[in-house]
Amino acid sequence: MKKGIVIPVLLMVLAAMVLVACNRQEQPPPARKEAARARTPQPPAEPEVPAHYETEPAKGNLAPTLPPGSFTGRTREAYRAVGEMPELIAQMPCYCHCDKGFGHKSLQSCFVDDHAAHCDVCVREALDAYRMRKEQGLTGPQIRERIVSEYSKL
Repeated sequence: MKKGIVIPVLLMVLAAMVLVACNRQEQPPPARKEAARARTPQPPAEPEVPAHYETEPAKGNLAPTLPPGSFTGRTREAYRAVGEMPELIAQMPCYCHCDKGFGHKSLQSCFVDDHAAHCDVCVREALDAYRMRKEQGLTGPQIRERIVSEYSKL
């Protein structure tokens, strides 16, 4: 009587093992799934653009910048440029990413205190934006496009 039960039970266990083995072959293990995903071309990620004003803000809505006379050299030039064109500079993102670390709203924010005096990225961006306006007559959005193109590579 025991032999009559053992054989069907063994057959059921064997059938279950065959089913499990078949399912494992049909579904690739996670490592194979990841490898397949890695071979699939992914669109390039859009670079994250730091905080900035999309349109020119009213000058009265911006905090005043520090006086350029407090600084020397290129830093003084940058503070002077931002003081002359705060609405333009507010339309520029700052690629030292101080929007995350300091809560700055735009490149103009870097010149409200002495942050820019210690940051070559802020100084270079401000002077680049100033020159593009003065020498080439570009608009805020045109300058921002160039700044993003150039500085997002850093």
